[in-house]
Amino acid sequence: MSMVILIAGGAMIVIALVLLAMVFIKSNQVNLTGKTEGKPEWMHAMPPKETVAATMKDGEGVTLYDHDEGEKLAAPFAEQIEDVLRAKVESDSYLKSFDIDFGTAVDGGLEIWVNGEKYNGVASLPDEKLKQALLEVVKEWNSRK
Repeated sequence: MSMVILIAGGAMIVIALVLLAMVFIKSNQVNLTGKTEGKPEWMHAMPPKETVAATMKDGEGVTLYDHDEGEKLAAPFAEQIEDVLRAKVESDSYLKSFDIDFGTAVDGGLEIWVNGEKYNGVASLPDEKLKQALLEVVKEWNSRK
């Protein structure tokens, strides 16, 4: 009788360990596409050269996007676009007057912060040249994929 209890108890422990292992394996899967197979295309590609330059400058090595302390956090692809825009701003004396940061709104949309003011889209930006620069950067980023 005690042997049956030991065997049943051992079987229960093995089953519990297998189920626990399956839970851990399932919890580590990345599902950003709505599918269980694979990752989005942008996760397979090398980040833009501007992102690589920014992360290397910060001593972070190559990362998917550059996020500095005190900056708002946006989706990784938006952070990459921000990196490209910041590089463009640095090379243009007029655009240098704008401090630009992207963030994620409460509803999940994109917030564009310019000189501490929040804008909810490109159309609402305060400067035509800045709007044009952002649209060019988005077009450039999309062509890299």
